[in-house]
Amino acid sequence: MTEPAITQDLIAAHGLTPDEYASILSILERAPTFTELGIFSAMWNEHCSYKSSKKWLRTLPTEGPQVICGPGENAGIVDIGDGQAVVFKMESHNHPSYIEPYQGAATGVGGILRDVFTMGARPIAAMNSLSFGEISHPKTKRLVAGVVEGVGGYGNPFGVPTIGGEVRFHRAYNGNCLVNAFAAGLADADKIFYSAASGIGMPVVYLGAKTGRDGVGGATMASAEFDDTIEEKRPTVQVGDPFTEKRLLEATLELMASGAVISIQDMGAAGLTCSAVEMGDKGQLGIKLNLNLVPVREQAMTAYEMMLSESQERMLMVLKPEKETEAKAIFDKWDLDFAIVGETIAEDRFLIIHNEMVMADLPLSKLASTAPEYDRPWIETPAATALSDTPEIDPIEGLTALITSPNYARKHWVWEQYDSQVMADTVQAPGLGAGIVRVHGTEKMLAFTSDVTPRYVNANPFEGGKQAVAEAYRNLSAVGATPLATTDNLNFGNPEKPEIMGQLVGAIKGIGAACLALDTPIVSGNVSLYNETDGQGILPTPTIGAVGLIATSDALISGLPEDGDIAVMIGVTSGHLGQSALLAEAFAREDGDAPYVDLDAERRNGTFVRNSGKLIASAADLSDGGLALAAFEMADAANIGVRMATSDTAQLFGEDQARYLLAIRPDNVTELLEKAHSSGVIATKVGTFGGPEVAFADISAPLNALSHTFRSAFADKIA
Repeated sequence: MTEPAITQDLIAAHGLTPDEYASILSILERAPTFTELGIFSAMWNEHCSYKSSKKWLRTLPTEGPQVICGPGENAGIVDIGDGQAVVFKMESHNHPSYIEPYQGAATGVGGILRDVFTMGARPIAAMNSLSFGEISHPKTKRLVAGVVEGVGGYGNPFGVPTIGGEVRFHRAYNGNCLVNAFAAGLADADKIFYSAASGIGMPVVYLGAKTGRDGVGGATMASAEFDDTIEEKRPTVQVGDPFTEKRLLEATLELMASGAVISIQDMGAAGLTCSAVEMGDKGQLGIKLNLNLVPVREQAMTAYEMMLSESQERMLMVLKPEKETEAKAIFDKWDLDFAIVGETIAEDRFLIIHNEMVMADLPLSKLASTAPEYDRPWIETPAATALSDTPEIDPIEGLTALITSPNYARKHWVWEQYDSQVMADTVQAPGLGAGIVRVHGTEKMLAFTSDVTPRYVNANPFEGGKQAVAEAYRNLSAVGATPLATTDNLNFGNPEKPEIMGQLVGAIKGIGAACLALDTPIVSGNVSLYNETDGQGILPTPTIGAVGLIATSDALISGLPEDGDIAVMIGVTSGHLGQSALLAEAFAREDGDAPYVDLDAERRNGTFVRNSGKLIASAADLSDGGLALAAFEMADAANIGVRMATSDTAQLFGEDQARYLLAIRPDNVTELLEKAHSSGVIATKVGTFGGPEVAFADISAPLNALSHTFRSAFADKIA
């Protein structure tokens, strides 16, 4: 088949700027072939190269005594003791999920699971962070139904428990939903596999499912804004098969145990191109591929299509040649393709042969580590003004406004579509704070959470970035877990707009400051830019996934309040209502500044909660909705009433940070308060649990009526 001529329109369609194309001409000292143009487009797009964010990502703290592997590999790795490690990452599948919600979400789950088991880890937990437009928008209900079904439709048959996450709604996501997928796995610390190729003349092996035309150009599509041609992009969405991926998991882990693997890489964004280039670049080697040896499921595929296909459930490996027969037997047993498709070479070349013709001959190092890097102009987000007034509301009316909102109503309609119990090690499923899984065969547990408050980031990117990390830190501390490390998923609009770039810069600075102060380094992550439709960007949404360790069962805090328990608040309340959930849901306002995050107080108060687990019956961090929503959610979970001493709007619904609500058995209250005082921690009795009502001073309503509203509102609105 004759390849098309390179035109300016074709260059633009591949997401390359005139300056970038000029750089390609300079590197090659000739015009690229069509296949070469596609390869450059795949490797130099925003999704793969991070060309707008690399400068700022380098400022994040990524090291610590617990870190085995930081950013740059398929996933981050953290030591959890006893020769074991947790491997985890979060990544976006936003654009595909908006175009085709079921397959977009499903393949997002599949991709993040492969990132984990490519490192030699067996997946043990998954989460997701989902952002949708207004419920009233004509596309929202279809997107929610498709995405949730896709997440469950992949994770459930694959056999990994989905144990946490978040779902939000805001008009800013009307044109771009966000689907951020998280996965974590367990590995032996001395049996971790990396992607850097080594050795010259080593076989490059294709593993897994066959290559089709699905997903061709997906990474380039994910690096551009949407417009009225969105339906034309549907063929760029991949199609997933969780049953094939389950077989690929078992075959890959068996292959690793055989000693056959030199290096291995998931075929994710940009498929065969990205996996081969990254393996070669990290090993400072070249790669030669013969595409006639690639297993395909469609006829007459071109070199361009094979190199850019994002068909799922595929891996690329550099193999120890003496292990070829044994390795192939393993994949034959699991009914998966195993094909030697190339070799490592000493020269800095990416050489692609198809039908005995050279379709691409490129300097490999120029495709990856020396891809374009931009220091884009940015404008600091203007300082937010203080609230012009402090609104007052009947506290029951305020609470009702929150629990009837799709943002804060109980989300069991979502998580009940996910299998949270598969593998039989789930200790705490969705709905009660951080998700917790047991480290099989040990007393240890791992806790997982995902957090961000986009309203805060929009008003104040620096404080909002800090707050996302701090809230994740609190969610882990509230279940007794020592926070270990974080992964970030930075979702923003068009970075070519200085105000959007300013949001990204500010948020990264805030995230870095918090991770440094709280000893939770960033060990992996993903940047998703150009989340805009017709020039309208999303709220800046830098999602933070965090992992914590519960070393012994004695440290776990997972109980429920009981009749007579004392409600104790840790931290200081000034009544900050700027950008609060109450303001948004009860007054339709999004004004004021984000709350200030005192990182010293976060660390001090979190450490106190973790160290006081034996005195704490139940704990929750205070975030959206403040004291009122946290108290109600604890009461609802325990099916027992609660009475707060105050009815003051700011005291109940303010969103000051570094705070927790604890349920304490009466016999333990004095000891806890004395311990807090000696630790320099502010602890205050704010109410009691018990009875049939939710009461704020002398204003009350029956718990059962509020609980019915809380538990039915989401399904009623989304159905």
